[in-house]
Amino acid sequence: MPKVILQQGESQEQLLRRFRKEIVKSRVLTDSRRKRWFIPNSELRRIKEKKASRRSRRQY
Repeated sequence: MPKVILQQGESQEQLLRRFRKEIVKSRVLTDSRRKRWFIPNSELRRIKEKKASRRSRRQY
């Protein structure tokens, strides 16, 4: 779990900004959103294939 400590001379807004950055870095929210619903492995594979095809189309 991400943890930030209030530094000397730091405002609450700055502390909150640093905390949000730590949350994004640690991927806590993305994992919880992804695990909200059960998705079978076959569906995950299909989604990954679609994303890969979109990526390859964008590169050219």
